[in-house]
Amino acid sequence: MIKLILSDIDGTILPYGHKRVSDTMLDAIHEALDAGVRFGPCTGRGVEWLPPLFCDDAAAYATAIGTNGQSVYLDGQAIVETRFTPELLRPLIDELSDIPGTGVAVFMDGAPHILCGDPSSLLASYAEYAKTAIIEKTIPDTNKMTKCNVFLDGDMSATVELCNRLNERVAGLDFDVPSPSFLNVMLEGRNKASGIDALAAHLGITLDEVVVFGDGGNDVPMLAHVPNSVAVADAMPEAIAAARWHTGSVNDDAVADDIRAIARGEWPFVH
Repeated sequence: MIKLILSDIDGTILPYGHKRVSDTMLDAIHEALDAGVRFGPCTGRGVEWLPPLFCDDAAAYATAIGTNGQSVYLDGQAIVETRFTPELLRPLIDELSDIPGTGVAVFMDGAPHILCGDPSSLLASYAEYAKTAIIEKTIPDTNKMTKCNVFLDGDMSATVELCNRLNERVAGLDFDVPSPSFLNVMLEGRNKASGIDALAAHLGITLDEVVVFGDGGNDVPMLAHVPNSVAVADAMPEAIAAARWHTGSVNDDAVADDIRAIARGEWPFVH
């Protein structure tokens, strides 16, 4: 019996360019909740960014895994909450100092702060962040840095190459590729899979009782880790290869249909 559904957001249940999930998705989430199956987003975004994406429907994100496993929430309460420190980030900034077109952005209270690099490179890789980013002269001495990304002026090949280099050379941090010209940065050992383990342990359930949906490179750890894993159409090749199951497109609300099937006890399904 499935007791927990976790889904990536962007490209999985939220089409790129859209500001909120569809009413169809919200209805499916509530059908699952009404059937006693928990639902939660499992995302690289911070949990503080979730309310508008789900139309302020708190039930849809009361259970959530944010910032790629660095934040885990159950019934609106944090059970895992990690932060970046200047000591952890300084070796990363030093490593990037001789790589043109690269930089580091961190997020505090949901706002982006550029610690190093040319803001124009961030504009090319993630314009939404660049438009509001605050440029820092030094690494802030604070415990409020909840999310970190590396940005670069380069294609997917260059992004993967940089990711591999940083994973080899920077201790204490892990890196993955959610999209071209952009890297997620996590504390070593933290990812969506570790967040799921923490949540499952807290709920007293096994991974066989969990279903996960995803599409990106940062979804690979959870897709490979959870037996009932599903990649949506047009997912990255690595995500498709890691998933046990495959479903339709985010543009057709395919995951909403699958959530309803789970709520009605029609799992497993085969696509």
